[in-house]
Amino acid sequence: MEFSAEGPKAIPLWINGHAFLTVTDAFFDVTDPATGEAIRRVPLCGASEAAEAVGAAQLAQPAWAMMGMPARRVCLAALGDALDRYTGHFAKLLMQECGFDEARATGEVGDAVAALRGSMVGETGVFALVLDASRPLAGLAEAIAPALMAGATVVVKPSPKAPSAVYALCELSGRAEWPAGVLNLMQGDTAAIQGLCAAGVDRLVFSGQAALGVQVGAIAEAAGVPFEMKAA
Repeated sequence: MEFSAEGPKAIPLWINGHAFLTVTDAFFDVTDPATGEAIRRVPLCGASEAAEAVGAAQLAQPAWAMMGMPARRVCLAALGDALDRYTGHFAKLLMQECGFDEARATGEVGDAVAALRGSMVGETGVFALVLDASRPLAGLAEAIAPALMAGATVVVKPSPKAPSAVYALCELSGRAEWPAGVLNLMQGDTAAIQGLCAAGVDRLVFSGQAALGVQVGAIAEAAGVPFEMKAA
């Protein structure tokens, strides 16, 4: 992931193994907490983008499940190894968007690497993961790795405040030759979550602070979608 020096650049979605560009009415400015400077921006997506992302995950899930657990473990370990090699890059993204110091940012990358390399087995299906900005990378890896090991596919919606490390990990999965559609990403806020619920995911998972999780859970409940909250 590269950014131009002349100003904020929009971070795309990641759908079916590729960057996915979309036109939206509104964008969210991603700011550096230390300076208040707008450094990136994300499109505020909704139902149509959610349908694209969930559709890709649904199409990919049967073949991913048929690969078998040993092959899926190899994919996860390869992604963990790649992430480890780019620790400095990912730590920089976390420092820029979350205000982490270097030690905390590096530690979060290490936690994400450990989760990808040593995952337990969770629940299969097609699920959506909503993240806040408290642990955007480690929270992602810890939530998706067990499900991916079980044969699930996923659509991730990161916090619009801290989207870059999550997007960069999706890019890295492409370089690690993951099957397209296993890991997808959409940008946005409330409308994006509502869109994911309407698109037919098997469950909605939230990883982060409980107060925001309650709000996300209310959206899932209104849509009749099973909901799970993981503490940050």
